Amino acid sequence: MPLATTRRLALPALGAAAAAHALPAVLARGPARRLTPGLAGQGRPGGVALTFDDGPDPLGTPAVLEALDDLGWRATFFLLGTQVRRHPDVARAVAAAGHEIAVHGDVHRNHLARTPWEIRRDLATATADIAGETGVRPRWFRPPYGVLSTGTLWAAADLDLQPVLWTAWGLDWRAGPADDVVAAIMRSLRDGGTVLLHDSDCTSRLGSWRSTLAALPLLAEELRVRGLAVRTLGEHLGTEVRAH
Repeated sequence: MPLATTRRLALPALGAAAAAHALPAVLARGPARRLTPGLAGQGRPGGVALTFDDGPDPLGTPAVLEALDDLGWRATFFLLGTQVRRHPDVARAVAAAGHEIAVHGDVHRNHLARTPWEIRRDLATATADIAGETGVRPRWFRPPYGVLSTGTLWAAADLDLQPVLWTAWGLDWRAGPADDVVAAIMRSLRDGGTVLLHDSDCTSRLGSWRSTLAALPLLAEELRVRGLAVRTLGEHLGTEVRAH
């Protein structure tokens, strides 16, 4: 068969493979999230799950932990393996404070640009290192940028990790005013939703964690007015983390 003909036949197959790889990313965005409420983080009514990405961070994480302690809140922290290796004492402090430990991956890289085997290796490394430092084998997993691929879902299932995204986020990585962070959350937050914030600026604007920190007491007042409790994902979705 001529090379040109082979290429013409191969292109549709490659296109179909790429589309299949990216399909979960499409289904997890916008209105399509309603089809997968568990994946979106929609849990039982009466409260919301509070989650933080990109830590542990030697500046942002301790400040957030102190604020959560003042508020009497427990949250879920999606840790990066690279950050855990840099700051193992901070990772241990998150667990010691009674918060839920989850996996954000090893490096903060879009899964659409990675093969299934690369993704699995990334998740396996992060999960092992996080469990080794915190003493907790995480259950929950959130991909960087919230972007899922077919490879993501395969790797997570193979490692017994449950993907979960969010229903509301504060855009706190922009380092804007605390009022803007809370307004962004409340635009889409509903009873039973999951909130995404960040306790680290390792993948965002320098010092953006300060916006997160300043927003927490304002968020507390908004939730109090609405009668919504704050929970970990395990409490929210009904599956607690497991001891390592």
